[in-house]
Amino acid sequence: MTAPARSGPGRLRRPGSRLAPLARREARWGFIFISPWIAGFLAFTLIPMIVSLVFTFTNVNLNQEEPLQFVGLKNYANMLSDQQTWDSLAVTIRFALFNLPIAITLPFVIALALNSPLLRGTSLFRIGWFLPYVIPFVSGVFAWQGMLNLETGWVNILLRLIGISNPPNWLQDTTWIYPSLAFIGIWSIGAALIVNLAGLKGIPSELYDAARIDGAGWLAQLRHVTLPMMSPVIFYSLILGVVDVLQYFLVPLVLNNGTGEPAGTTNFFNLYLYHTFFSFQKMSYGATLAWLLFAVTLAITLVLFRTSRRWVYYAGER
Repeated sequence: MTAPARSGPGRLRRPGSRLAPLARREARWGFIFISPWIAGFLAFTLIPMIVSLVFTFTNVNLNQEEPLQFVGLKNYANMLSDQQTWDSLAVTIRFALFNLPIAITLPFVIALALNSPLLRGTSLFRIGWFLPYVIPFVSGVFAWQGMLNLETGWVNILLRLIGISNPPNWLQDTTWIYPSLAFIGIWSIGAALIVNLAGLKGIPSELYDAARIDGAGWLAQLRHVTLPMMSPVIFYSLILGVVDVLQYFLVPLVLNNGTGEPAGTTNFFNLYLYHTFFSFQKMSYGATLAWLLFAVTLAITLVLFRTSRRWVYYAGER
């Protein structure tokens, strides 16, 4: 038998009855405070998503020479037979497999170093690592483009000084382009570093004390204490990293004007999507590509969430 719910001090109300005046007033003010977010979500996220889905079933484009009409699944059929779609998606996934381990591991390792009690001046190091993150990223890309220049870049100048007479052509060599892009990405790891550092600070020191009493060394503590307790943070970084790398766009656009050089290795899917929308002005086909990217991102994310049960540990769960 269900117990009656209380609606106020010493007063009972039946389940399913109306809210008390105070609860209604609190709910009303709550909706008022979140209404700007709701309006922004509807105007800039949900409604554009619905419109773009409608576009995929039409022939709309910016140079509308033919009358607007419903074309059914024609755009999806064209996408399935478009080799450039799958080539650009393969380029994106190939770069993701190379870059994701670096983007997740490096901030974690640096955070471990900054969290060490043996390190002095950690505040200065934190500021130094985070400062590039607040600098406009396009400016950083232009700076790294100059530093990685074959002839005048200081990276190759240093390599020549230490005896390497033929340093790599970082941005025009298919062998070195992905390491170069990953190297440029280090410029913006400040946010991920702070997230990892906050996670390390949140691990109870009692766990390390207990591990040391049991005879665990540094590596054993890392394996049995740090990594399990940090697994939610690592999982969070992995999800954000997957979403970011599948939308990788700005760096190749700035470096090579979106040409895909060298030899198509930087023709990422989002770059092809951009050209389809704004260079070729095929809005309906571009929307179809956008929904393909959404489907791929959603599928990978769902797989990660499904497999996270096996390796992500939440302290509040039994």
